[in-house]
Amino acid sequence: MEELVESILDYIRADYTDYAIMINGEWGSGKTYFWNHKIRNKIDSMMLNGRKYTTIYMSLYGISNLEEISKKIFIETTQLMDKNLKKFMDINGQSTIPEYAKTGLDMANFFGVTQNGDKVNYADFFSTDDKVLCFDDLERANVDVIDILGYINNFVEHDHIKTIIICNEKELSTKLKSSNLEMKTFIATYLLDKEGNLIQKTDKPMVERIRDTIEYVFDKANDYERIKEKLIGETFEYVPEFNYIISGLLMRYEKYPDLIRFLRENTNLIISTFNKSGTRNLRILKHALNDFKKIFDMVNKSYPNTNHRVMQTMLIFTIAVSFEIKAGKITKDKFININSNEEYKAILVSSRVFMDNRQFYIKEFDNNYYYNFKAEYRFFKFIEIYVRTRIFDMKVFKENMEVIINTIDTDKLPGYKRLLTEEYWKIADDQFDNVIEEVMEDVKNGRIKPIEIVKLFAYFSYFIRRELINYDMKTIKSVFLSGLNLASLNAEYCDNVEEELDAISVDDVGTEMTEVVRYFTEINEKLKDKMYMERAEDIFKNIPMKMEIFYDKFAKECMDVPIFKYYDAFQMFQRISCASNEDIVSIKEMLAERVKKHKRQVEPEMNNIRKLKQITDDYIDGKENTIRIVMLQEFSNELGNILQVYEPKQLPPVVENNIYNNL
Repeated sequence: MEELVESILDYIRADYTDYAIMINGEWGSGKTYFWNHKIRNKIDSMMLNGRKYTTIYMSLYGISNLEEISKKIFIETTQLMDKNLKKFMDINGQSTIPEYAKTGLDMANFFGVTQNGDKVNYADFFSTDDKVLCFDDLERANVDVIDILGYINNFVEHDHIKTIIICNEKELSTKLKSSNLEMKTFIATYLLDKEGNLIQKTDKPMVERIRDTIEYVFDKANDYERIKEKLIGETFEYVPEFNYIISGLLMRYEKYPDLIRFLRENTNLIISTFNKSGTRNLRILKHALNDFKKIFDMVNKSYPNTNHRVMQTMLIFTIAVSFEIKAGKITKDKFININSNEEYKAILVSSRVFMDNRQFYIKEFDNNYYYNFKAEYRFFKFIEIYVRTRIFDMKVFKENMEVIINTIDTDKLPGYKRLLTEEYWKIADDQFDNVIEEVMEDVKNGRIKPIEIVKLFAYFSYFIRRELINYDMKTIKSVFLSGLNLASLNAEYCDNVEEELDAISVDDVGTEMTEVVRYFTEINEKLKDKMYMERAEDIFKNIPMKMEIFYDKFAKECMDVPIFKYYDAFQMFQRISCASNEDIVSIKEMLAERVKKHKRQVEPEMNNIRKLKQITDDYIDGKENTIRIVMLQEFSNELGNILQVYEPKQLPPVVENNIYNNL
């Protein structure tokens, strides 16, 4: 790095130059940091031929026309000539002027407000041999790069001003090729058509012919290379000393003694995680450390005695997830469906024990960032949410921390959780038999959720085949099926069965698994019916006395659920017929709209809808018209319209006695 610094300073020291130099490096790699901390101060302190050098730095980020660059240069140079401003900066130890202050000074000059009172020193204003221009973020300007380089060339070729350009040439090349791509494609297609080459049969694909035409007609890359050859005398590849820069990044936390102490102690961990990210983006690391400050403060405030190893793992995870998401390596949704450390570890165990490659990314993530770092708790949902959404979810934070406090010692975990969340080979030989017996007792007595019992059966089947446990398959299957029965008495419906079973790769654990899964599916369907029956009762009981509650709950919970399937049609009619005329109309319209939006989802309730229509028709049959009877007739008609939507799939007729014949 010192060789690079000296090479740049040699350019500044040269008596005569008619070229600029370029510092090329990836986004976020610390090029601007390098300029500010390694180059700028050294140039500003140089004395050559009796003159002190002055740097003028300009970021081109977002510049939309060349006049903005001229304005920036003018503001910088006029400020540098203001004696009172120089005096103020010297007294206060200011080496640079804040951007907002530059704007204020510019407006003060515009309105004639000045404390200097001196006329412009034109000798200083016209002096060029003591100025060094630095243009940063060339690739981020909103002006044609060729125009900017041509503009800069005026300073270099005609005024011989020392000029440094900082950019990312890789992104610059992409920008040159992709600018106005739609217009270029249109024109290239037009030209090919005029030449008769658009539909001509050749071995070259159409996309390639259009691309070649674009490059031939709009070869901005070649224009860039030509002007670069004329303007840029030397290009220096910036390869940062990350250890040095990372140490510099940590200095910003000096006023937080507990945090800086922790970060200093774990500098090697930060550098290691940064290197494992496979990027050179220090900007992402800077943001990740800022995020960790928030996490560190919240943990120390609410859970001051948190295990040191857990804090180290939080640091690794914060940096790792930041790079995975912000460097564009994965989509933000990759971790969304993982809700806990237990689920995360279950995926890892499945992928390693059963050689399941369907969760390849999670396994690679863990192998990469936690290689040679042992930690039982390696996934923090509240951190993942914070990095992904910028929202610090206090509820999830507290849930995560309570679990950490209660489960950090794996020896205290229930046996079945140890099997599901840690690789079985980590269990000591003298503990393994006890864990198996404990799990068997829990399964026998139905103390484990049904879906967990299915997962455990996969592991027990595996252990039997590997001769790690002394049980036969028939006995194990009988115990687990019986356990499923008992567990179902107090269990809840599992709505993500496929996702849960995918995590254990059930296809590879033997044919017995099919029977266990089938039995579980039957139980789960019964639990589903039980859940919806309870929900139906809870919702429909609000008709007719608490209609506002009914509408609210129905809209939130039942628009795409066949809830009428789970409620007696006669009781339903009794409730609706007692409602106000206005509510009868509202319910009718709600049902019609629901079928339009969720036809497939609510189809299972059509038999009960048909019963409801028949009961309604029986009730109004032969009765004299009143407003209520007319409203019920229209309600019945709408039920008929709903049933016609499913007409291609004829439903079996329902034979009902007319219970209202004697009314």
